[in-house]
Amino acid sequence: MAKTRVALLFGGRSSEHSISCATAAGVMGAIDRTRFDLIPIGITQKGILCPVDDDPQKWALTAGELPVVEFNGKKIIWPELGQHELRYTDMTTGLTESLGDVDVVFPVLHGPYGEDGTIQGFLELLEIAYVGNGVFASAAGMDKEFTKALFMAAGVPVTPHVVIREQQWLTDPESCLERVKGLGTPPLFVKPARAGSSVGVSKVSNMDAFAAACEEAFAHDNKLVVERGLVGREVECAVLEGHLGKRPRVSVAGEIIVKGREFYDFEAKYRDEASVDLIVPADLTAEQLDEMQSIARKAFEAIGGAGLARVDFFLTKDGFFVNEINTMPGFTPLSMFPSLWQASGIAYKDLISELIDLALQEKG
Repeated sequence: MAKTRVALLFGGRSSEHSISCATAAGVMGAIDRTRFDLIPIGITQKGILCPVDDDPQKWALTAGELPVVEFNGKKIIWPELGQHELRYTDMTTGLTESLGDVDVVFPVLHGPYGEDGTIQGFLELLEIAYVGNGVFASAAGMDKEFTKALFMAAGVPVTPHVVIREQQWLTDPESCLERVKGLGTPPLFVKPARAGSSVGVSKVSNMDAFAAACEEAFAHDNKLVVERGLVGREVECAVLEGHLGKRPRVSVAGEIIVKGREFYDFEAKYRDEASVDLIVPADLTAEQLDEMQSIARKAFEAIGGAGLARVDFFLTKDGFFVNEINTMPGFTPLSMFPSLWQASGIAYKDLISELIDLALQEKG
């Protein structure tokens, strides 16, 4: 039986370039090679697509070093509509070589130009099957303003927040600050509306630091979200699309406990492992877990989710609040998403296979 040929797409133009490389390293190291042939495709920080080494060690996060896709002189040529052959041109020799047919694309891209619906729309135009959420769900899940709007419309409890656009802040900061006052006293969290991995996020404990936090967020986006800082536990669960029209499946819960840092920032997530404990499964009552899973399923359905997602919550004295949904969560073997499914009975290798199978099922 012929193997399914999977193009693994990673890197990209976003600030999460290196995290995407690390996710790809995890997939490379665990994918079932008896079922799948892998075609690794890196996207440089300038947006050039090139065939790259199938070497997990090359793309893994290491102490003091973040992996980066560098242009190697070879440019990918995508199949035309109705075709499946993937090729590349060697820019030194001018020769074009075939990489063979591709059956499905696995885009492990985080952040803008990958997780936000752009690459999904490109693959839809070419009628190529791909893993994960579609154009709308990806775009909605990436934009915190519209994610929260969809959640509120669906009755999903969300963190109290306001949205500020850069032009509003530059021309009328007083009215922006007046709206922020409605959230209550600090702490507040200031976030780029369309970024992930806590890039550009600041915790504001004193309003004297608010302007600097806005400047940091606007360095990554022209729109930001200010959220009320909630006191509670940070808990998460993972979602998988259901089979053949059935409702989404939801994992057990996990908990993030941050030690010695202000919040779960980029350094805590990827560089300072000693500053955070990931507890799987989280210590919840059966009733709490059932409620959390129900809200996560509702959140996934609210954005029209497909494939996978991770839903992040605060558990406060007033109950659960959804912080955000991640439509392409971190996917290294130690990341929360696969860890949650492993605790729910699906091993990392099998989870990769399941996602590819779902993508092919969706294409039908």
